[in-house]
Amino acid sequence: MTDISALAHVACGAAAVGAGIVNAVAGGGTLISFPVMTAVGVPTVRANATNTVSLCPGYIGGTYAQRTDLTGLQQRLRPQLVAAALGGLGGSVLLIVTSETVFRQIVPFLILAAAILLATQNKIRAWLNRRAGGHEAHHVLEVAAVAVAAVYGGYFGAGLGIMLMAVLGLFSELPFTRLNAVKQLLSFVVNVFAAGFLVFSGKVEWSLVLVMAPCSLLGGQIGGRVAGSLPPEKLRAAVIVFAFAVAIVYLVR
Repeated sequence: MTDISALAHVACGAAAVGAGIVNAVAGGGTLISFPVMTAVGVPTVRANATNTVSLCPGYIGGTYAQRTDLTGLQQRLRPQLVAAALGGLGGSVLLIVTSETVFRQIVPFLILAAAILLATQNKIRAWLNRRAGGHEAHHVLEVAAVAVAAVYGGYFGAGLGIMLMAVLGLFSELPFTRLNAVKQLLSFVVNVFAAGFLVFSGKVEWSLVLVMAPCSLLGGQIGGRVAGSLPPEKLRAAVIVFAFAVAIVYLVR
């Protein structure tokens, strides 16, 4: 276990609230909480594992707040939920078998990839929609794409919501608010199954979880309730700038 100060716990708790809000509204909340954890001295693999476990309640809050937008989608969602569960579990296993040194070297590039994905989300979605020709694509491809995104989410998580929105936007004609609710549910499943493995990995800082989990639940509930009124583009832009700054810091230090 890492020696973490009381002030560091407060900082991580505040970051968890912000991450819960951002995940519910725009996606990319991990880009807030993960850098804060490493900044207070938590090793990268432990920070990532702790972050995954801590943010699960935030996804619960966001999913519950947007539950009405999931009405009537149960049959379509079943295979996607299975893919999300298996992908999240596989990604978490991959994380644990990755050494601290290798993961520390990969992190800035993962953050950069997530930031670029956040920055180009709308263009990617428009391109995907043009490729789809306005017709419903094969459901098997959608499930496979969700599974790939889930592996990434179980491994690192930053930008998972944006990846899922891009995938869902390709294969679905649902309005944005309903797609966002589906994204939130799938993200929740990915994180639950990843966290379910990570809690037994010995890589979790439990004192931080005790602070961050309720904070992320609060943030998720706030974000889920205001998702329809907050300007997600402005929030996403702030996260993008922060993510690029963090990636540069990781690259040069």
